Amino acid sequence: MTKAVRYDEFGGIEVLRVDEIDRPVPGDEQVLVRVKAAGINPGEAAIRTGAMADIFPSTFPSGQGSDLAGVVAEVGAGVDRFSVGDEVIGFSEKRAAQAELVQVDVDNLTPKPRNVSWEVAGGLFVAGVTAWGAVHSVQLDKAETVVVSAAAGGVGSLAVQLARRAGATVIGLASQYNHEWLQSHGVIPVVYGDRVVDRIKAAAPGGIDAFIDTHGGGYVELALALGVAVERIDTIADFAAAAKYGVKTEPATNAPPGAEVLAELAALIADGQLEVPIANVYPLAQVRQAYTELERRHTHGKIVLEP
Repeated sequence: MTKAVRYDEFGGIEVLRVDEIDRPVPGDEQVLVRVKAAGINPGEAAIRTGAMADIFPSTFPSGQGSDLAGVVAEVGAGVDRFSVGDEVIGFSEKRAAQAELVQVDVDNLTPKPRNVSWEVAGGLFVAGVTAWGAVHSVQLDKAETVVVSAAAGGVGSLAVQLARRAGATVIGLASQYNHEWLQSHGVIPVVYGDRVVDRIKAAAPGGIDAFIDTHGGGYVELALALGVAVERIDTIADFAAAAKYGVKTEPATNAPPGAEVLAELAALIADGQLEVPIANVYPLAQVRQAYTELERRHTHGKIVLEP
């Protein structure tokens, strides 16, 4: 038997529990991973409440989570890229990552560099691949200026760094508390809230070329008010506004597979060229507390579970 997060119906944090389940068995081209760390994400909370049931229907009891990092515990038939004992980063496409043992398709795994911590590796997939896709989607050139909303959050904190690596001037919208971190990463911090348009214009007198919205709640309209072209706006959160105005909601066209992006990001982290801030780490049994913190939406970086 092994432990895994489960819920039996759509609802709030109270529906989450940790169950004893049968030990998973890897199938063909699958690996069984003993999870060392599993990230949590706002999208998982939305799926759990039923808010995205038309896009992500659920079968109960449902597991939860995509991000994971751990040690290979068993390999299925046809697997020759990994062996028992290998340290890996990956993702589950079956909402099963928040567990002690997880079946993972071999194509969804990449080796974990030795100097990347379990917490960082376990929280990398969703935020990292999303940030990578958003930055590539708005097609930044050197000497251009991009604004990133929720710039210190799980996705935003990576998007600002990747945008800087692309050569852009980056304006990060965040609370005053996070301004020092943003400045230390070459980002121009701007406080969100009333009159934010004026503050952005003051920070970028030459105008704004692109906008990445990682928060929702009116930032698409703000980008349009700043004169940003529709095709240079990407939101990962406000799908209603995207449908209304025609801005982007998807990663870059022809983006490589998730495991390839994971490998690229992990290499940058290992080389000290990319930082994944870790806001907090909870044991698996405290999954409700972890999502309580996440859903306050003021987290700097990632929250991670440790089975």
